[in-house]
Amino acid sequence: MARIAVIGAGTGAMATAARLAVAGHRVVVFERTETYGGSLGRFERDGFVFDTGPGLLGVPAVYRDLFVKTGRKPLEECVDLTQVDPSSAHVFSDGTRVALPNASRAGVVSALEEALGAGAGERWGEFLVRAREAWDRTRRPLLEEPLWSDWKVLAEREPYPALRRRRLLRTRQAATLAEIGALELGDPRLAALLSGFALEHGLDPRHAPASAAVLPYMEHAFGTWYVRGGLRELARAVYERCLERRVEFVFGARVTGVVEKDGRAAGVELADGRVEEADHVVSSASPDDLPLPGGAAVADAPAERHGLPGRFTVLLALRGPRPEGTAHKTVVHAPDSAVEAAVVFGSQATPAERPTLTVLRPDDPATRPDADHEAVTLTATVAPRGPVDWADPATASRYADTLAEVAEAAVPGLRERVLWREVLTPADTAPVRPPALAAAAGAYLYPPNTTGLPGLFRAGGWSHPGGGLAHAGMSGALVAGLIVEGPGFRGSR
Repeated sequence: MARIAVIGAGTGAMATAARLAVAGHRVVVFERTETYGGSLGRFERDGFVFDTGPGLLGVPAVYRDLFVKTGRKPLEECVDLTQVDPSSAHVFSDGTRVALPNASRAGVVSALEEALGAGAGERWGEFLVRAREAWDRTRRPLLEEPLWSDWKVLAEREPYPALRRRRLLRTRQAATLAEIGALELGDPRLAALLSGFALEHGLDPRHAPASAAVLPYMEHAFGTWYVRGGLRELARAVYERCLERRVEFVFGARVTGVVEKDGRAAGVELADGRVEEADHVVSSASPDDLPLPGGAAVADAPAERHGLPGRFTVLLALRGPRPEGTAHKTVVHAPDSAVEAAVVFGSQATPAERPTLTVLRPDDPATRPDADHEAVTLTATVAPRGPVDWADPATASRYADTLAEVAEAAVPGLRERVLWREVLTPADTAPVRPPALAAAAGAYLYPPNTTGLPGLFRAGGWSHPGGGLAHAGMSGALVAGLIVEGPGFRGSR
């Protein structure tokens, strides 16, 4: 039995801890805050309950596998997991509206065909077929295996089979998501739909590689899911599973360094000067909070992720009931996604005037005091703190007003229904971490789960396979496999 110190109590770290504990190791989690869950936070007031991080879950199989491998009760006995249908509704700048069925390619094609006109659904369906090919080519090395020393194969090869289009005197192929929209989809609303997926995941559609086509494919293939009571309930369930496996948690314990002894990780040093010995150390901390010794596992490995966008969130307590048939998630698209991306990923001191906005309206009694009220969350991907002074209350308030105005397209009469609001800016929350992607010379890969210091590992959204709730859970499986099975671990089967 090895002693293992885990830094951080986010979902990726807890997923790692639970898997290691069930393998017979003594695991202690050190968390600098007073609670678990990382980005899966919660805000409560006057009977209203809001998620302050992700509001929906994709690829639930990741957490189903975690619960199967770590205990008797499956995920569905620990949380009330429901499939959202439609998976999303969309409002385009020309007023066109469409609701996309959950986990149904044929249903999505039919809905787009009816709403956007003949040929639109067929083009999106053909795009999803090509996106599936990219998924099949990258799924295992990007999500189910550690990042091996031959990672440059992923960096150099574009897995998306882009169509060849003849324009004027030359033939072109899409290399980015924006180019897929322009060259293959043939409708500005479809291009906006694709760009919306990129922005939601913290990606610039103008530069994100064509391999990012896997993101809409994953939603259409695996569906969109909600946990009753909010996704904070998923964090609670993972935390309780850790406790069942006798994982120890030490809250209010900020780790300031990793102890090295005889050329390997030997424990952690806390802010109060204490040193906790360990045979292995797993860190889920951001590189800004805790730079790790030992560097990367291989020469010229992918770098730490910096310059990431932020998330602007407005939590709204509304008077009046949620209308029957309301979509759980509605995306109101910006008039020009290229202009929006230039602001979000540029250096302007002011945010986008008309952002792409996600409106979440869960049909969940646990989120509201009674049936005569509604809890609504507005979210936009925005420039990080720096170009925009998000710590300025006046700036935050003005932009919250902007989001409320945009949201009227999804929630008519919204502003007249507001009882109160809570605003969260990039000054309050962590940056948006995209998932790992192939191609683009490795610009969208993350540092490996192993490091140059034996006994020290990375887990969570700052390491392979990148950001996102599902990907964090995947990192837990990878790190646990590397520790339990050793460097010969080749990934889950």
